[in-house]
Amino acid sequence: MSITSSAGAHGLPTRWRAGAGRVVAGTALLTAVAFLPWLSGTDPALTVLRARSAEQDPTPAQLAAVREQLGLDEGPFAHLARWLEGMARGDAGASWVSGEPVLPQVTTAFAVSVTLMLGALLVTVVVAALICARTLYLGSRQLWQGKTGAGVAVLAALPKFVLASLLATVCGVWLGWFPSQGWEGPQSMVLPALALGVPSGAMVGGLLDQSLPAAFHEPWARTWRASGLPPGRIARTALRRAVSGVLPQLLPTVVALVGGAVAVEKIFNIPGLGRLALEAAIAQDLPPLQTATLALVLLGVCAGLLIQAVRRALLGPALRDGALPALHPPTLPRPRSLPWIIGFCALALLLLVVAGMLRDPLHVDTTARLLPPSFAHPLGTDPLGRDLLARLGHGALHTAGVALAVTAAGALLGLLIGMATQVGAGLTEVVSTLPAVLAGLLTTAVTGPSVWGAACAVCLVAWTPYAAQTAALLEQERASVHMLASISFGAGPSYLLRHHLLPAVLPALVRNALLRLPTTVLVLASLGFLGLGEQPPTPEWGRLLSENQPYAELAPWTVLGPATALVLLSVLAVSGTAWRRGRVQRRTAGPHSD
Repeated sequence: MSITSSAGAHGLPTRWRAGAGRVVAGTALLTAVAFLPWLSGTDPALTVLRARSAEQDPTPAQLAAVREQLGLDEGPFAHLARWLEGMARGDAGASWVSGEPVLPQVTTAFAVSVTLMLGALLVTVVVAALICARTLYLGSRQLWQGKTGAGVAVLAALPKFVLASLLATVCGVWLGWFPSQGWEGPQSMVLPALALGVPSGAMVGGLLDQSLPAAFHEPWARTWRASGLPPGRIARTALRRAVSGVLPQLLPTVVALVGGAVAVEKIFNIPGLGRLALEAAIAQDLPPLQTATLALVLLGVCAGLLIQAVRRALLGPALRDGALPALHPPTLPRPRSLPWIIGFCALALLLLVVAGMLRDPLHVDTTARLLPPSFAHPLGTDPLGRDLLARLGHGALHTAGVALAVTAAGALLGLLIGMATQVGAGLTEVVSTLPAVLAGLLTTAVTGPSVWGAACAVCLVAWTPYAAQTAALLEQERASVHMLASISFGAGPSYLLRHHLLPAVLPALVRNALLRLPTTVLVLASLGFLGLGEQPPTPEWGRLLSENQPYAELAPWTVLGPATALVLLSVLAVSGTAWRRGRVQRRTAGPHSD
């Protein structure tokens, strides 16, 4: 779709192109998965045999028997064609490792994951509503107050597997309120749903909370207030307007709650689809991996179509007729605490780095294993007796640098793909279903395990939230009255891009990227923990969390330090953006702005 085309133009061709994008992207993804055993650089027969019997040194005869049994010499295309033919008959084949039928395994795991997703989605909505409640109340009464965003950044930066370990220990083991292991009924869903939903709700709620002031600042809101309409009705209408721009963020969130919840599923011993796909990928067990990938793709496409339909219903005919008012946030007063928050986070991180750089991060002392914080070791020691302060300090620049580079690359790629609205929607729906771990396996099969190989793998999937957000905001901006007015006055594509489209997208895109910065660190750590990314003993923050997570109950300080550092980094980034946004708004505000 061109820059100047409206939302309602060429609807049927656009839908056909989006559908073609879904088919092409889904086919490419399934083909890439089918090539995984042959791309990995290791003999698929050897991997399968080890997964079956843990045989470390199989004989050539045993390997030849496995190759003949599985038909590995036929190549990936023959296997993919045979699997597709079986799927057309409702037969997904048998597992290469266990020999059991695949479809019942995937169906059971999919049902568990969808149930967990619905519970986590409920928590996400509740947390987002609590975050936005204050803004809804004040905005409906035109009582503007600035917010630092620090609380949202803290919740969004909480590592899900650390939160899961904490909930399992405190609410499951110590207090006995809910089961800490297994999947036995609705009560087993509470703790994992909280672990998944609280950070996701903070992220979605933060984006929505930042969009609401612009909705309350629209002309209709001022007219309604002057006419004496009740604040509750104004709040509901503004929420409907703001939700339409944030709603696409639910697509990667929903899919991540199904395919990307591997760590939480492992902690609570939940037989979900993400865990099944990861175990199949590591064992190169192709039939269950292909079937799980297909289930995730179908879920992503269905969720994307549903979210798109709900969003268009919320915006109504104005989206089709090009009658949407522009969203311009008012100039909000800057909170007095904002400079103090920025200064505290910056000073704390600076002291952490300086103090840590003066210590040896690689010194191993087995007599000082898991020591609590003391004068000699201010943050304690890890399972090998290494000083945690030293490892945090030495890993700070590396962690922040790689995470910022990956986040910037993902945001830029998402911006470019989101602007290609004709095919970007289908591509986003399919790629958002790809778990980062599976992307890491596919990428490192080509590049080999390295930090930049892991970074490329994360970039392959990290762009989807930004593409969804860009496409939604651009569609609304193209349907705005002032955009159509500029076109009627002869504005060209370059002018529209610089003065209308990019200014409507970039501020929200940057805020989204900064909220997702800690998540990028943790995804990179999960790949390193599986041997696909940064290798030990590199002191990287996310890897410190992954390595020390099994000791969280016995020695909580081993994860408290890295988690606190991530929270400080997230709060600093979000608060710094709020400071910068406030300065820009005050500098550009017109004389008649509210």
